[in-house]
Amino acid sequence: MGKKSKRGSGPRPGSNRAERVAARKARQAASLAGPVRPFEGLAAECDLVAMRTFIASATATVPFAADFDAKQTVEFATVLPGAVFADVSGGTPAHGHAALQTDPDPDDLRTSVASALAWAAAATSGSEYDGSATELDLADIVDATASIDVAVHDDFAWWFADDADLDPQITSMLERANDTILPTARLTPASGVGAPWWVDAGEKAHLRWVRPEGEDSLMNALARVHDAGALTLGVGSRFAGSFRTHGLLVPVFDLDVEAHHAEWNDGLDAFDKALTEALADTSDLTAAQRASKAGIIARQVTIR
Repeated sequence: MGKKSKRGSGPRPGSNRAERVAARKARQAASLAGPVRPFEGLAAECDLVAMRTFIASATATVPFAADFDAKQTVEFATVLPGAVFADVSGGTPAHGHAALQTDPDPDDLRTSVASALAWAAAATSGSEYDGSATELDLADIVDATASIDVAVHDDFAWWFADDADLDPQITSMLERANDTILPTARLTPASGVGAPWWVDAGEKAHLRWVRPEGEDSLMNALARVHDAGALTLGVGSRFAGSFRTHGLLVPVFDLDVEAHHAEWNDGLDAFDKALTEALADTSDLTAAQRASKAGIIARQVTIR
């Protein structure tokens, strides 16, 4: 009996060739994936991440770049009926929406949002978005220096015109969607950095602060603040951990649900001051600070 051919069996595990093949596959996968920070380079990045990740019903007028020829007003939207990518509503004048929460999720969120914006800025009322890609980058469409004013809605009534005649099935769908909405508010830190969002989740409230800094710098700063006993928003608050999403780190605090969101402004400013000072400190962490950092990392999760 002849020897069994080894052709096509692949490189031997642990060999140099196996490592080269694995590295090549990793590069290919990375080239096909979207950017880690899909909204990087935009002043509105943190609020867009919040709208994309955990705000239920909200809109924000798109600040178009000066060189972009928009035919009509367009709004970023958390989600649209049917979880579509974009639509254009009737009325005079018509205006468009580009959704940040869609089904299915796009492989490349930055390109997907840019394409939806480009279409919504020019399409006529009643048109259906066909997913056509644009060659423009998101920063070619959106003014990279402009922040956005996020309008939080108590329901999804903004999906339809005030005089729309909705059939019972649509009305039922709208009621179910409205039942998922939790009271939500944007807070403004003294530094103006990032996007802190408060939400009443029922048994407790939370503050999720989307931050723009690199993860390691922010983790070091949180460790310094924790070691100094200042990782808090005051009485009735508790640091719950953090999560990664769209390339950014989001510290989370559990809060007394009985307190109005405006009551946390003083605690937010005190923590903001401590964190700003800690971010400016680039010295090596002490042993106690390293222990704090390890504990914070242990409570970290990643969500898309």
